[in-house]
Amino acid sequence: MTATPSHATTYTTVDGEHRHELEVKRSRFITVLRRAASEEEARALVAGLRREFHDARHHCSAFVLGPDRTTQRSSDDGEPSGTAGIPMLEALLRRETHDGVADLSDIAAVVVRYFGGILLGAGGLVRAYSESVSAALDTAPLLRRERLRLVGIDVPHAAAPRLENDLRAGGVLVAGTDYGAAGARVRVALADSEAGAAEFASRLAGLTAGTAAAVALGTSWVDVRT
Repeated sequence: MTATPSHATTYTTVDGEHRHELEVKRSRFITVLRRAASEEEARALVAGLRREFHDARHHCSAFVLGPDRTTQRSSDDGEPSGTAGIPMLEALLRRETHDGVADLSDIAAVVVRYFGGILLGAGGLVRAYSESVSAALDTAPLLRRERLRLVGIDVPHAAAPRLENDLRAGGVLVAGTDYGAAGARVRVALADSEAGAAEFASRLAGLTAGTAAAVALGTSWVDVRT
């Protein structure tokens, strides 16, 4: 079965794992953020923290997955319904990462709570769990992911090095060159848009005097650290 193409061409995720601790009325809220590409990876984080903080009362969680953020899950883990998991999830979904855009995904958040003996009430719990995730995000290292369109250009062996140099000089990302018996294929990665593809086709025609054309090779998500 073919996967449905994503509508998003970019999104933001957390770079690795990040931890942050907040104290509210003697209760400790330890937030762990980790990049997760699947529900299995997100649930593995929860399971691992249950072992690490085995004496904690609660291990509440929320995660958002996929370029279009189509998978969203949360758990109160014994806290009153709606006071932990949902506020955590909303903190992830509302976080603006750049230019007013909220696009955080492929991220799992777990808040480990050690009860401090003072009841916080439903409103207090909602604020504490939401603020715990928000405070962790304030200091977490983030990175952008971008969907790129991969294309190949078939040229004679002798022409490949010059074409690579000309493309790089023009700011094109050259992913590599494959050499076969019949010739060479220079692989490049472009922004995944029709306008970008058309611009590249025009540039390629100029560089090769119309003797080479781009062959579509599919798309790939890549990390872009800025």
